[in-house]
Amino acid sequence: MARVGYAMLVVTCPDARTAESISRRLVEERLAACGNVMAPVTSIYRWKGKVQRDSEAILLLKTRRSLVRDCTRRVRSLHPYELPEIIAIPVVAGLPDYLAWLGRETRLPTKVRR
Repeated sequence: MARVGYAMLVVTCPDARTAESISRRLVEERLAACGNVMAPVTSIYRWKGKVQRDSEAILLLKTRRSLVRDCTRRVRSLHPYELPEIIAIPVVAGLPDYLAWLGRETRLPTKVRR
């Protein structure tokens, strides 16, 4: 059996409600097995030439590496920001039973139609 790779997407959202909404959609659509919302967090960043400080929420989505592109597209379509932070981090190790569950709870990626 081929080894399945996994990833965690880090997504900043304007608030916990938005993060929960995005998480629920991706889990319902089996693009992610799990989403965790951490709020509030303080974000400091440069945007359009000015240093900004905002209260945000961080959404962590666990998925297959092969679904990262589909997850990114879906998050982007649901996200209210002009330029949302969506970063994928490879999972290099984890509890085998948890990783097996993650694989069962996510669907196989759709084939790209050309």
